Amino acid sequence: MLFGKRSTEVTPEPVTTTTPMDPARPSGKGRPTPKRRDAERANRRPLVVDRKSMTADQKAKARAERTRVREAMLSGEEKYLPARDRGPERRYLRDAVDTRWNIGEILLPAMILVLAVSLLPFEWARGGTFLIAYALMLAGILDCWLLWRRTKKRFTAAFGEEPGRGSAWYVVLRAFQMRGSRIPRPQVGRGDTLSRR
Repeated sequence: MLFGKRSTEVTPEPVTTTTPMDPARPSGKGRPTPKRRDAERANRRPLVVDRKSMTADQKAKARAERTRVREAMLSGEEKYLPARDRGPERRYLRDAVDTRWNIGEILLPAMILVLAVSLLPFEWARGGTFLIAYALMLAGILDCWLLWRRTKKRFTAAFGEEPGRGSAWYVVLRAFQMRGSRIPRPQVGRGDTLSRR
C-alpha cells in the first residue's frame, strides 16, 4: 500500500554498554562541586588596575616592566613583537626596506618645508613648492613600486615562495616612514647585504 501502515513494525532494542568499575579508582573527585557564584568570584579579576591602591614599589616594578617590554619590542625581539611583525618573512621584508635610502622617508620633512614656504607672500613660492611636492610624491610612489618588485623577487629566491598577503603594504608603509620612527627599529645599516636571518 502506498499510504498505509506496515503491519509489523520492528523496534530496535536499546544497546547498553557496561564497563566494569575499577575498584581502586574512587567514584567521585573527593570534594564537593563549588557553587557557580563561588567559582566566578574566585576567577574574578579587575579589568583596570587601580593605581591608587598600588604601593610605590609596585608602581616602580610595573613601570620598569613596561619599559623593558617596550625596549625589547623596539629592538626586534620576536617574543615581544606584535603579530603582524613576527616571523623570519616579516624580518626579511623589514630589512629589505632598511638597507636602502627611500624617497618616501624624506617626504614628510619635505612636505613640512613646502607648507612653510607656501606661506610666504611671494607668488613664485606657492606655485614652485607645490610643483616640487607633487614631483616628490610621484617619485616616492615610483620608488616604492620598484622597491616592491625587487623585494618580491629576492624574497621568492630566499624563501622559495612568494610573499604572503599584505606584504606589499607592509613594505610600502615602512618605506614611507622616517628611519628613526620605524617600529621595530632597523636591525641593518644602509647598504648592508640583504640575507635571510
